Amino acid sequence: MIQLHDVRYVRLGTRDLSTATDFATRIVGLELVRREHDCVYFRSDNRDHTLCYFEGDPHDHTLAFDVADADQLDNAAGMLDASGVAFRSGTPEECERRRVQAFIVFKDLTGNQIELVWRAHASGRRYFPSRDAGITGFNHVGLCSTDPARDEAFWTQTFNARVSDWIGASPLLRINPIHHQIALFPTTRSGVQHINHQVESIDDIMRSWYFLQEQGVKVVFGPGRHPTSGARFLYFEGPEGMIYEYSCGVSAIEDEANHRPRQFPAEPSGFCMWGSKPDIAEFKSD
Repeated sequence: MIQLHDVRYVRLGTRDLSTATDFATRIVGLELVRREHDCVYFRSDNRDHTLCYFEGDPHDHTLAFDVADADQLDNAAGMLDASGVAFRSGTPEECERRRVQAFIVFKDLTGNQIELVWRAHASGRRYFPSRDAGITGFNHVGLCSTDPARDEAFWTQTFNARVSDWIGASPLLRINPIHHQIALFPTTRSGVQHINHQVESIDDIMRSWYFLQEQGVKVVFGPGRHPTSGARFLYFEGPEGMIYEYSCGVSAIEDEANHRPRQFPAEPSGFCMWGSKPDIAEFKSD
């Protein structure tokens, strides 16, 4: 089984790098790290970067995970090969752009592009946000899935992911004690469905709710509270339809032996215990 440690970064293609950069800094509140090779890098915590926008197809998305050491990266390559999953190793130039020692890249069964990275750089400076959104770090992503049951089996049998809960057909998967780092949502496409950043408190969520409305940003869900993880949340729409989420108070699952995943309905009450209704296509499907 391939041992994933944590989510590392997301890479997103964009037709308008200037607009994407403005949104990531002025609206989301990420720190701009550098611009190079038609890419702009942003950070939200002590990692070198957690988001990269690059000039390209806006449907071109990549999600990266950390592995602990070189042996685990080699083991992952061997297990993917034995499972018939095509992969390749990153070139030295690609590793330099990502600030990692080595990585491999493959696609899951829906076609989502995944990178497994080893020795990703940390930053020598503390995170300094571009606005006071209260962000404490990059936490998880929603991934598109054309068959959530099939993809759940892939992530739980090939990797160390475990199901925390289900909402309809959608599994919420953890690779460490935090309630989930991946959520698989049924749709007809591949790609990253939403990007989550944790904030310090519900006060940050409410401040951002008012701020986003003042800036004319479309809020698509919330403020609300997930009955699954207990997190208070706010979802809003960014460039080229990418959904961003702030949340706080997400639960952790420390007692692995006694945890039993719960089934929630694929209806508004399964997503929000306060009564907010999502304007997000994948949250309306079972």
